Amino acid sequence: MKAFRGQPSIYKQSDSKRKPADLEIRRLSLSFGGVKALSDIDLTVKSGDFFAIIGPNGAGKTSLMNCITGFYHSDSGSIIFNGKEITHLHPHELVRTGIGRTFQNIELFPGMTVISNLFLARHTHYHYGFLPACFFLKSVRQEEIAHRRVLEEIIDFLEIQSVRNKPVGSLPYGLMKRIELGRALALEPALLLLDEPFAGMNLEEKEDMVRFLLELNRQWGQTIILVEHDMAVVMSIARKIAVLNFGVKITEGSPSEVVKNPEVIKAYLGDDSVL
Repeated sequence: MKAFRGQPSIYKQSDSKRKPADLEIRRLSLSFGGVKALSDIDLTVKSGDFFAIIGPNGAGKTSLMNCITGFYHSDSGSIIFNGKEITHLHPHELVRTGIGRTFQNIELFPGMTVISNLFLARHTHYHYGFLPACFFLKSVRQEEIAHRRVLEEIIDFLEIQSVRNKPVGSLPYGLMKRIELGRALALEPALLLLDEPFAGMNLEEKEDMVRFLLELNRQWGQTIILVEHDMAVVMSIARKIAVLNFGVKITEGSPSEVVKNPEVIKAYLGDDSVL
C-alpha cells in the first residue's frame, strides 16, 4: 500500500481541514528543589512549523518537553494550545487534545510485535465498548478495519513492512527509533514532539529519519517540535530554532541567524574569543 507516496491518504488532511497546532508558552518556569530547570521561557509555534529546541546538556530541553506533554507541571507560567490552557493537564488528556511525542529513551514494549506496538497508540480513537468487543460485533469489526488502514499507511510510509510481525526487542536500535515514530504518528497528533530521535543512529539511519520527517512536515503539514543534539541535522531541517542554556532561552530565529549568534557560540564552545 502506497498511500503516503501517491494514493489519497487517510492520515493526510487537506489544507482546509488540517488540524491546527498553535502552541504558545508564556513565562514558563520549573525548578527541582534549589535547581532552576526553566526560567521564564517564551515560545510560539505555529501550525505547520518545523521548530527545533537545542542547547548543551542540562539546558532544560527535555524538561520543557515534559512540561508541554504533562509529565512535569510548571511552577509558574502558562502553556496555550489552540487557544486552550493546557498547563496542568495530564499526559492522557493532552493526547486527546492532539499532542503526541517520542521519548529520548525508547519506550516500546520489546516483547510485543511491531504491529501490536502501533495498535496500542490507537486506543484514544476507539469508540466501541467492552460488551461489543467481547462479541466482536459488526461495528467493532468495521472500526478495527479503519484502524488497520491507518496503521498500514504508517507502516508503508516508514518502510517497515518486513518487520511488522517481529518482536520489537529483536530489532536494531535505528529501527526501534523508527517504530517509536510510527507509534506517535498512530495517535494522529496535530503537534508532534520528538525528543532526540537521532540519538544512537548511524549515518544511514539518520538520513532515513531526516527524509521521513521532512516529508511529514513539508508534504503532509505535520507540525513538529524537535529536541536534538546533532547540530548538522538540526540546521539542515528546522525552519526555526530556539536555544536554551541553563534553563534560559538565549536566542530564537532561523538556522542562519542562530548559528552566527555569539551567545550560542559561547554556550557550545565556551568563551567565543577562542574563535
